Amino acid sequence: MKKTLALAILAAAFGSAQADTYKIDSHHANARFAIDHFGTSTNTGGFYMLEGTVEYNPRAKSGRVDITIPVSKLRSGNEQFDQHLASADLFNADQYPNMRFESTRFNFRSNKLASVDGRLTLLGQTHPVRLNADRFNCYHSERAKAQVCGGDFSASIDRSKWGMNYLNGIVSNQVKLNIQIEAVKQ
Repeated sequence: MKKTLALAILAAAFGSAQADTYKIDSHHANARFAIDHFGTSTNTGGFYMLEGTVEYNPRAKSGRVDITIPVSKLRSGNEQFDQHLASADLFNADQYPNMRFESTRFNFRSNKLASVDGRLTLLGQTHPVRLNADRFNCYHSERAKAQVCGGDFSASIDRSKWGMNYLNGIVSNQVKLNIQIEAVKQ
């Protein structure tokens, strides 16, 4: 009896320490960027139809995210500019069709997700990035008939760290990133 009770307690504790797995809803996920354009305006664009998974355990204050960002889904609102962005000058979509963000740590402030540390792979190079959690929440979706977690995340990166050096010194190296995701519990 004592052994069965101890096993049940261990199983409950182990079960509560396990993260739930969520699949990113590609229709509710995007990664957008903004960069200074010759000191006059800001060029913006985005990548759509992101894919990946999220593991999240709020009780253990832990999680993991793996996001694939398809460079082929790059849109700026200007087809000619899209072609230049996808060229070897910038994102080099032919050689590097995807970017990837893999988390290394979820950071919490009290019980709230504050940021996600991880590695961004772009142009074949991988460097650390911290995504600030500007907003994050989970809710039960009647449409999905499941729990959905998602949020808005932001960072500023130096594009030259990844070897994106087109017009260095003329166009800013600092790029603002905004990533929005929603993911459905599996």
